[in-house]
Amino acid sequence: MNSDRVDDEFQKIPDHLLIEIFIRVPNSNWAKISCVNKHWANIFQGETLWQAAIIKTWPRGTGSIPRGGSCRRIYTALYASKHVITKDHEIAENPEVVGNAYLLLKEQIEISTDPFPLEIIHGTIIDDFIACGKSRDKAHEMTSQIWLAVIDNMVENEHTFELLKRLVQEGDVFLPYPYSRSYKVQWRVFEKLLTDFRDCFNKVDYFEVLGRAKYKFLHRPPSWLGY
Repeated sequence: MNSDRVDDEFQKIPDHLLIEIFIRVPNSNWAKISCVNKHWANIFQGETLWQAAIIKTWPRGTGSIPRGGSCRRIYTALYASKHVITKDHEIAENPEVVGNAYLLLKEQIEISTDPFPLEIIHGTIIDDFIACGKSRDKAHEMTSQIWLAVIDNMVENEHTFELLKRLVQEGDVFLPYPYSRSYKVQWRVFEKLLTDFRDCFNKVDYFEVLGRAKYKFLHRPPSWLGY
């Protein structure tokens, strides 16, 4: 059977069956599948496939959190909550709101040229968790987990390097609890800068960041040292 014959056979498959096939393929392959032809690309751009993927992956629903946005974004939020962010009982109970918070923070970080708006996003996420009935302590903890997941999944490029440097400098600004970033988040920012991006520093900037680390943390790992 030649390739043209195979293509013709696939063209005869109804969309609802194609969708049932696609959602059973690992989603890491979806980008490749959507590039096979224009019709398949249109299926992935539509809402039906993403709605079917949500029902298949989360057959019992996503809790009482109100849904909003496209089915594709809802699926992405739920996926991030389940696979990207640290496992936590509270997160499991609020997958969509946690996933959307992750996407919001990640998107703002990717386009941010000024860290100040990130503090607004940070405070908004905490307020949303409190509005969902979480305590101030739990809202602070859940927001910290989201920050850690975002930092761990940052693309290593010049924009990320400059943003992390600004976050280090911004860390000296006092914010009242629970709106201050946690010790774990601040540590992870320094850790990523002084390990993953060490070769990007000039000598002056390196010792400035290292000096801030010495001021903020009593103990610093040897991997942070050595320009």
